[in-house]
Amino acid sequence: MKKISRRQFLTLCAGAALLGGGGWAFSRGRILPGLREKAEAVLGGEKVQALRQVVARDNAASRTMMWQSPVRLSSPAVQLSGGKADGKTFPAKEELFTDDGVSAYLYTAQVTGLAGGTTQKYRVSADGASGGWHTLTTDDGGAFRALIFPDSQSNDYTDWKQLAQNAAERNPDASFFVNMGDLVDNGEDHGQWRDWFDAVNGILDRIPVAPLMGNHETYNQQWKVREPVAYLRYFAVPENGNAEDDRRYYSFDYGPVHFTVLDTQQEEEKEAHPELLSRQQAWFREDVRSTDKPWKVVLMHKDPLQYRIHNRPERAEGFSDEGKAWMPLFDAAGVDLVLSAHLHTYRNRGHIQNFQRSENGPLYLLTGVAGNVRYPGLWVDHALDTYVAPQPETDNYLTLDADPHALTVRCFLPDGRQIDEASIQK
Repeated sequence: MKKISRRQFLTLCAGAALLGGGGWAFSRGRILPGLREKAEAVLGGEKVQALRQVVARDNAASRTMMWQSPVRLSSPAVQLSGGKADGKTFPAKEELFTDDGVSAYLYTAQVTGLAGGTTQKYRVSADGASGGWHTLTTDDGGAFRALIFPDSQSNDYTDWKQLAQNAAERNPDASFFVNMGDLVDNGEDHGQWRDWFDAVNGILDRIPVAPLMGNHETYNQQWKVREPVAYLRYFAVPENGNAEDDRRYYSFDYGPVHFTVLDTQQEEEKEAHPELLSRQQAWFREDVRSTDKPWKVVLMHKDPLQYRIHNRPERAEGFSDEGKAWMPLFDAAGVDLVLSAHLHTYRNRGHIQNFQRSENGPLYLLTGVAGNVRYPGLWVDHALDTYVAPQPETDNYLTLDADPHALTVRCFLPDGRQIDEASIQK
């Protein structure tokens, strides 16, 4: 067999990867003859960053695709292969976004006309080239599993990355994932957003994210409250019909469940948006009234219960301002499940109605923490707690399994050990 040089070997490897559809063609040598046109037609990863799917209102027929680029792209679009929309191209809208002294072009494409319960491929095209293919699976209207991640805010996003990737690997059938607010520790810090997106790389390009805004999304670099501009630009969630409140709260359907995502930052937003709570409550009443789904689930960042803090006798046990504002509406609407976050601890409270224990009320679960910011030994157990995660607490994630007759939530430690389970039957 004729020996080849190292340079020739690398060149051959680059050509083989390209023929196999392997994205970039890195080579210290030249591109093999006859492959130059194909190499130039590949849209490099440096132009398509943080490619993501975002939940749509109707996930059986549509999906929102987003990405960003440090350079302006010409004719940006999403192309489909397979399924009802095979061969269709959906143009992307462009927005130049600057925050924390860094500018990027944001691209958003609304993919519509899909068939429920199908799997197809999609890719990004721009500048006369196309990227690699990714998977897009639509809602079939039946049973599904979702991953639920509590606050991922961190000072080092390594733990968040490991937790998210391991959870996704253990649950390859998950249809989408939820991040319960406080995605980052500081909403203006572009480096933290970069790390957040890096942590879920390989997940949010194949299943959509349903994000919540937390109070930390409203902080600037000086830890003063500001508009949550980065969060609002990075996630094109379904519209809520109120232009001033666009992307702050929203709803979507998946399978037999109607999800309502709330903005609980009424304290942070009271000066800039003093009427936000009343507008959102009016929207909520209409939103839950108009759904025909058998299950109603509320996702809210701040917790409706108030906990005592060790060595802080002035803080009484009871219900938070958010709980007082929303729990009566949940009772009236027949909400089945309420998931909250913010306190970085996992607690199962069972069913609550009219601010007291009642099997007729919604099931309330405080989801825990998915990042590395923990509050060991801070909270005094609440009288309504029925289960508290083992102390000292570590990070965790949850799964939500839904079918027309049951909702089941399970809580897991980072190593995959289950520590709690709660189920509702109909």
